[in-house]
Amino acid sequence: MEPPRIEGAELVGNTACYECHTNLVRIFPASAHARVPLRVPGTQEPAGCELCHGPGSLHVAAGGGRGRFILNPGRDPQICLDCHLDVAADFRQPSRHPVWEGRMSCSDCHDPHGMDIMKPAGGPGWARLNEGCAGCHDAQARPFVFEHEALREGCTMCHTPHGSPHAALLTDRDSHLCLQCHVQTPGPGVASGRIFIGQVDHTDRLRMGTCWSAGCHTAVHGSDVHPRLLY
Repeated sequence: MEPPRIEGAELVGNTACYECHTNLVRIFPASAHARVPLRVPGTQEPAGCELCHGPGSLHVAAGGGRGRFILNPGRDPQICLDCHLDVAADFRQPSRHPVWEGRMSCSDCHDPHGMDIMKPAGGPGWARLNEGCAGCHDAQARPFVFEHEALREGCTMCHTPHGSPHAALLTDRDSHLCLQCHVQTPGPGVASGRIFIGQVDHTDRLRMGTCWSAGCHTAVHGSDVHPRLLY
């Protein structure tokens, strides 16, 4: 795998980064990115930092400095997407996070240096399940009196994190999304053609639109006033 190019620069290895970026270099060996083999030619010196930031010789010679002869994937998502091709395809979907527009970057949600690639890092995964989304979507991820149980499994139960062909990054469209968990059962007398969800006849309601846009379960993330997520 080739690092991004910087005209006239050569690989110098992680050791050269240590003096200025001590904390990042110290934790980097536990990162998933450190498993990608990249070494300074003719040595066994790991050059994993330069896998994403480009060859660092000119940056080191200039005494460092933000953006001086070095690349920042936080400002240019293409550096990440050159390797993560599946994610690049997701960002071409009709509904997606605004990475191409420069309104957010991969590093807003991911920590490329640490052991845990997801932000925020540290602590048990279940305790910070939705925290990465809550930084921007605090109204949807806040605690509710009556919670939508799907949130216990995480926002990604209903939303894809990068891009989707469906509105609002949903994993499926219309009521099909809800009906993956809320099973339809035939009503008394199969010939009647009535459809129940739980103990409630939903035959006519399902024809009115999505579960949340038909005027019923509009509080899809949770409600403070109704246990069936009605406003």
